[in-house]
Amino acid sequence: MSGRPRIVVTAAVVRRGGTFLVTRRPRGVHLEGYWEFPGGKCEPGEPQEACLRREIAEELGVGVRVGRKILEVAHDYPDRTVELHFFDCELAGEPVPLIGQEVRWADRDDLGRLEFPPADAELIEWLQGRAGSA
Repeated sequence: MSGRPRIVVTAAVVRRGGTFLVTRRPRGVHLEGYWEFPGGKCEPGEPQEACLRREIAEELGVGVRVGRKILEVAHDYPDRTVELHFFDCELAGEPVPLIGQEVRWADRDDLGRLEFPPADAELIEWLQGRAGSA
């Protein structure tokens, strides 16, 4: 085990028609400027579903129904290990960017053209490989 801190992160995969909700990381944060699926870091002892509901409310001002876990990935960055948990989610309302981030609905092809963090690569591949929008 390395001396890098391990950070547990949850992320919402929200579909609308053939598009997915993505947000752009604001300035001054780890991996600023990259696109990502909305969510964030879990507090110590915080259940993953509760973390995701809290993060979506803080970042996008809406409630969220957290569905099944789609994928779990761990990725080592030079200064930290990120453990990502992606959940299939539905929003209860229209998202509003509350922390200055860009928000957009991206189709499957856009997912391959936008710059996502390396930890999201497996999810992007999985979403692009799926037929239809389950």
